[in-house]
Amino acid sequence: MTFDIHLSGHVKSVVDVTLPALVADLVASGITAGDPTLWGPAAEAEAAQRLGWVQAVGVSRPLVAEIVALRESLAERGVNRVVLAGMGGSSLAPEVIAQTSGIPLVILDSTAPAQVLAAIDGDAPSGDLARTVLVVASKSGSTVETDSAKRAFEAAFRDLGIDPVERIVVVTDPGSPLDVAARADGYTVFNADPTVGGRYSALTAFGLVPTGLAGADIAELLDEAEATLLEVAIDSPDNPALVLAAAIAGGDPRRDKLGLITDGTHIVGLPDWIEQLVAESTGKEGTGILPVVLLPVSPELDIRPADLQIVRLVDEAREFHLFEQHEGEILVSGSLGAQLVVWEYATAIAGRMLGINPFDQPDVESAKIAARGLLDARPEPSAPAFTESGVEVRVSDPELAASGTIAGVLDALWSRLAGDGYVAIQAYVDRLSLPQLQGLRELVAADSGRPTTFGWGPRFLHSTGQYHKGGPAQGVFLQILEQTDVDLEIPERPFTFGQLIQAQAAGDARVLAEHGRPVVTLTLTDPQVEVLSLFEAAQ
Repeated sequence: MTFDIHLSGHVKSVVDVTLPALVADLVASGITAGDPTLWGPAAEAEAAQRLGWVQAVGVSRPLVAEIVALRESLAERGVNRVVLAGMGGSSLAPEVIAQTSGIPLVILDSTAPAQVLAAIDGDAPSGDLARTVLVVASKSGSTVETDSAKRAFEAAFRDLGIDPVERIVVVTDPGSPLDVAARADGYTVFNADPTVGGRYSALTAFGLVPTGLAGADIAELLDEAEATLLEVAIDSPDNPALVLAAAIAGGDPRRDKLGLITDGTHIVGLPDWIEQLVAESTGKEGTGILPVVLLPVSPELDIRPADLQIVRLVDEAREFHLFEQHEGEILVSGSLGAQLVVWEYATAIAGRMLGINPFDQPDVESAKIAARGLLDARPEPSAPAFTESGVEVRVSDPELAASGTIAGVLDALWSRLAGDGYVAIQAYVDRLSLPQLQGLRELVAADSGRPTTFGWGPRFLHSTGQYHKGGPAQGVFLQILEQTDVDLEIPERPFTFGQLIQAQAAGDARVLAEHGRPVVTLTLTDPQVEVLSLFEAAQ
């Protein structure tokens, strides 16, 4: 099985109208040939340097033997626990590959101090660090989260009498600051193709090194992807990437919210990867496609907003019994390798249809700059508008806090939603100790009546954060923060992990407010207790 797609109802009509032009314009073969002119003159210079993902399968083949040899060498020394420090595409693609393969891979894409400590110490009573290898993945080589994690692990390894050079593997672009420093220090380094952007890097060293070291069959993954390459390269109405692009980016008016549901497929976690790929690629210049990760029982399926298109990831898209049950939806199925290839092609094609450059991320840096400014200045936190049941409430607009209750603040925030609006929940907390917080999404969607996204901070800043600032001005934002006694120094840095995550949250809130987006920040002073109050308020 490579990739199957089935359409019905409204979305089939959209594709019937939109698809012929994509075929006639030779878009698929143009992408495969590396034609940088497909996205217009303004995008041409960048597109010329960002189409390496089309050749990723062939370029990555030689890596397989090298990764397997390193895994075997580590295993001989009793090193069989893999931790990945990476953000955005550097962590989300490995996460879905590992989960689908059923292999353990510890993902560290957070600056929450307790989460960093858990990645270092592991679950064993005596700690797991003695059998751990850390993969540090950063395309730019200057990502603050991964640099901070590397420093923390280096110190922890040394405390155990372990040379970090023997236990840290680096994945980065050639010539990056991390590449230069890591090679000088003697670390094992895998260079990725510099012509592949981070969110298109699933089939490069960024996706393969951590998962291959953890035990995934990365050769099979490349085989699955390769089996799909011919299908997506042909200018034909049967090309699944052209069909998918027409389905998610066509129509007038266009349904600009994309509900992603996993329903019976063997692939685990794919919607989270699709979310960052599509949102960061298309959310700019006031337009875009907003992916919304849903459950099969999410409120949006009852509400059925007119601007929401459902994509259902199933085991077999052409099973007839599904057609009648899911009229008007996009049904897709296929191997993981096929899914990665088709969604990358479709997203790039969707960018062309929207008239934007799908390879840049012009608004991602703004939150990083704001966070760095706060770390340098180290201002005192602003006083809360009020505190209820231990939850501190801060707002971007004083009118949002007029009720003096959390439930009233949330109602005031929902009242700012236009008919095409969405809610974004951003949880800057230790998600290992508060996994139930993700259930807030379902309550908010039901209460607000609008599509609702949920992102763990700060990882979403490297993906959907681009859409929040650069996409349509439709969003209202609910930040959830926590106060905790747990903190961790970052060696040779003047700030701690606790200060870093607080600055990242405050910096993003500041930038969103400057863009005219309403923001409510709720800080839990006793998280395990107050999360229940939050759920009650959201109902």
